[in-house]
Amino acid sequence: MKFTLSVAMCPLDQLTELARTAEELGFSAIALPDSLFYSEDVAADYPYTPDGKRMWTEETPWTDPLVAAAAMGAVTERIRFYTSVLKLGPRNPVLLSRQVASVAALTGDRFGLGIGIGWTPEEFEWCGAPFERRGPRVDEAIEVLRLILGGGMVEHHGEFFDFDRLRVSPAPGGKVPIYIGGHTERALRRAALRGDGWSSAMMRLSELRGTIDRLAELRAEHGRAGEPFEIQAVCIDKFGLDGYREQAEAGVTDAIVVPWVLEGHGFDADVEIKKDSLARFADDVIRKF
Repeated sequence: MKFTLSVAMCPLDQLTELARTAEELGFSAIALPDSLFYSEDVAADYPYTPDGKRMWTEETPWTDPLVAAAAMGAVTERIRFYTSVLKLGPRNPVLLSRQVASVAALTGDRFGLGIGIGWTPEEFEWCGAPFERRGPRVDEAIEVLRLILGGGMVEHHGEFFDFDRLRVSPAPGGKVPIYIGGHTERALRRAALRGDGWSSAMMRLSELRGTIDRLAELRAEHGRAGEPFEIQAVCIDKFGLDGYREQAEAGVTDAIVVPWVLEGHGFDADVEIKKDSLARFADDVIRKF
């Protein structure tokens, strides 16, 4: 099993130092969250907390994950980066493909695109995208991303996106994996059919087991059972070496972790505290796994 460091809600001036440290200690990747803006009022509940409230405030720092990946890629050599997850619904996939290709080039093809639909109507509407029929629109957006990122001169004429022959250069040197998030049946079907993996939000191991089993069933239905498929998990109730072994036994291939939070430190803790937590996690878990 691989171990990915999440840098969600970290101060921006810590990101490059944390990336260098994570690479030195053997983490496989950095997971980058996404939030377009903080609207004072929202018309929908946040789907990943019991009370539907957001876990952050208007002052919580968020950087664009693609910009962050490029910045951290410039100070590292091996560690990978992926979004977990970028809100595809409010974004135009043609413009996004240009940005992803640039990040892939700048990081030496060390980038993966984790995507979700997005949950707040305000992010759609205020960015010029309709909230209605967002699921089919995202399905077509994934097709557009794969088409353009595959390289060469391409065109697309669909229900939601329409363009004549164009090319983005340079194209990524290899396939940019697309990981798909979401816990609903529709999201799991989307991941099983269209994704190179699935990315969870916060879940208990018992919930993860059922979800991973369901993904296996859906992938088999689509004839994809034998293909490589990542299970990126944020498990909230199984920690330590034994806990991560349980996760691996359940089918998790990539554990997304925040070691300083496990030790009781806040997202805004001093960077030296975070680096010490990373070192302990590497000693206690990564090197013994």
